[in-house]
Amino acid sequence: MNVIRAAAVQLSPVLYSREGTVERVVGKIEQLARQDVQFATFPETVIPYYPYFSFVQRPFEIQREHLKLVDQAVTIPSPAVDAISAAARAAEMVVSVGVNERDGGSLYNTQLLFGADGTLIQRRRKTTPTYHERMVWGQGDGSGLRAVDSAVGRIGQLACWEHYNPLARYAMIADGEQIHSGMFPGAFGGDLFARQTEISVRNHALESGAFVVNATAWLDADQQAQIMADTGCPIGPISGGFFTAIITPQGECLGEPRRSGEGEVIADLDFSLINTRKIVMDASGHYSRPELLSLMVDRTPSAHLHDRFEHLADAVGDSHIASGPLPDLEARTA
Repeated sequence: MNVIRAAAVQLSPVLYSREGTVERVVGKIEQLARQDVQFATFPETVIPYYPYFSFVQRPFEIQREHLKLVDQAVTIPSPAVDAISAAARAAEMVVSVGVNERDGGSLYNTQLLFGADGTLIQRRRKTTPTYHERMVWGQGDGSGLRAVDSAVGRIGQLACWEHYNPLARYAMIADGEQIHSGMFPGAFGGDLFARQTEISVRNHALESGAFVVNATAWLDADQQAQIMADTGCPIGPISGGFFTAIITPQGECLGEPRRSGEGEVIADLDFSLINTRKIVMDASGHYSRPELLSLMVDRTPSAHLHDRFEHLADAVGDSHIASGPLPDLEARTA
């Protein structure tokens, strides 16, 4: 029987401080290691913090707050990435964490997955920023629409409302994810957002036949007051929206979800439950109809500068049909 211990972490960032938030993430990894956790998911763009300002300010008002975020965003490689890598290696823990990534003059909503040896085994960007987020983040590409092997199993990652894109989710399902790392902002959208989050991640567990480890961030009263002072917003839009939980392939919560406050949900994931679910309903296997329905995934990494003919050859080689189980192609590697 394959059983691993996982944690979904509800964590507050240190507002306006990359180093401060990284220190909090590293400290939490060290704490979880003492509880024998082998896999941990942290919230969406928790490093340095989610861009709440973009939701509550008009476009021509956001420049000051936008520049703060640019200044504190994460570059790759960097000391911030090295610190998390070292913590994962010391803890022998697989770690999934959301960051605001700076690449040149642009920001991206990026999910980083570190192996138990500290190696960065996946760096993927949210494919389409949602609504107000488009003022802050650039678009990702399809290179991250894949699951990757790790010491604890095969892991897929999606951020927030990517879970409302059924084709993106199916790419993960067809690529054989066993653990799905979900991330949402937290302190956002009120109780309705929390209920919607719960529905979407529990549904993904049922459809994928995988465990979902889902994390949202937390803002305390002082942090809410700081954002309100800096943006002029009311408290409503930066409240609620918390659902940090671990979901079984049967769609059930393991332990009690966190709906307020900092902390974590820790549970043992019994991989035999994956087969228990999939013998009944395997969305990319016996329950699929590949002769009727299929999905083409272009996993070509985007580039700002490339050789025209080389790019065309790569594009042909990296466009795959996902219709039931994916063939054993290079899409199986990070």
